[in-house]
Amino acid sequence: MKLLKSPYTLPNGSVLQNRIAKSAMSENMGTFKNAPTKNLIKAYEVWAKGEAGLLITGNVMIDSRAIGESRNVVVEDRSNFELLQVWAKTVEGTGTHIWPQINHPGRQAFASINKKVVAPSAISLKMGGLTSMFMEPTPLMEEEIWDIIKRFGNTAKILQDAGFSGCQIHGAHGYLVSQFLSPLSNIRQDKWGGSLENRARFVVEIYREIRARVGTDYPIGIKINSADFQRGGFSEEESMEVVQLLSKEGIDLIEISGGTYEKPAMVGHKQKKSTQEREAYFLDYIEKVRKLTQKPLMLTGGFRTAALMEKALTDGKLDVVGLARPFCIYPEIAQDIFTGKRTTFEIIIPKSGIAFIDKTGGVELPWYELQIHRLGKGKRPKNNMSGTSAFIFSLKNIFIKSFIKN
Repeated sequence: MKLLKSPYTLPNGSVLQNRIAKSAMSENMGTFKNAPTKNLIKAYEVWAKGEAGLLITGNVMIDSRAIGESRNVVVEDRSNFELLQVWAKTVEGTGTHIWPQINHPGRQAFASINKKVVAPSAISLKMGGLTSMFMEPTPLMEEEIWDIIKRFGNTAKILQDAGFSGCQIHGAHGYLVSQFLSPLSNIRQDKWGGSLENRARFVVEIYREIRARVGTDYPIGIKINSADFQRGGFSEEESMEVVQLLSKEGIDLIEISGGTYEKPAMVGHKQKKSTQEREAYFLDYIEKVRKLTQKPLMLTGGFRTAALMEKALTDGKLDVVGLARPFCIYPEIAQDIFTGKRTTFEIIIPKSGIAFIDKTGGVELPWYELQIHRLGKGKRPKNNMSGTSAFIFSLKNIFIKSFIKN
């Protein structure tokens, strides 16, 4: 595991102590007023002791009026600054970086917990039997777009001051940045829609705003889709063009993922046969991107053996290996690899038995959230947890938040 264990220097000079990163997962562990909790902080203490190179947090939302899940952490001012400082200090003395993933849900926000939902265009989310849980979004006005851009910068600056060592823009999985990039969800006819240059303007301006607020020495990353996997959506070719745009802007780390909640390629059961055989979902895509940019590349999705992780690095296809769900079941995964304790990391795909719920990850996502909750309570992962209990947990949180809001 020579390369996996080796340090890596980002363009801004920051050094990751090894090539293993925890990719963002929704913890849904804030308070119902969207502040960090002691249990959330405890989960990151557990992960920090595993000494990965980088921990990327789950969604940190920029606006309390726009949240994706009932217990997302929101950072729009300094009201919870001391808790943010404690969260950032979870990696103290370990050499591990911790970056918050900064996000706005756009239309991908439950109607029951948001009074108003906004998006590039008035195009509703289509999720089969779950569609009724989302409202038709209100198209953003020009001044509202600029307000959101400013909010990204504001949140990044607060988190930098709190002690986080970098940040990541969430530009994948159907959230607002991804909505602007996709011609299916963005049918605007002004400078924010139409051509790819216009659709990419939003993410470019977000990057510029954050950079202006945090300075040149602070690493900024992005998570971007290789494609939406929807007919007429954000394509592989367009994704590569956006990667080139952001590379020219000076982005420090590009994480590759794919899919949206309408077409969840990031959910385990949606793997194609060809990608199952190759183990990592997006290796084909990242090989093409590698030829277009010298910026650091991080690939998340499907890595299940240390041998493939090392080979991907040795072949020069990527620079950082991203792991998400394995961190929930094997919280000391980096140590496990480096000590030889474990080299294979299987994941579990829980089911509820209700087809349309299982298809959209309605059980899988909260099941892994509950594993993170166990870590936050000082417990070990529970592999035999039922899928049904995870789905009930998810509905309960939505109901309680709706009751509080109303």
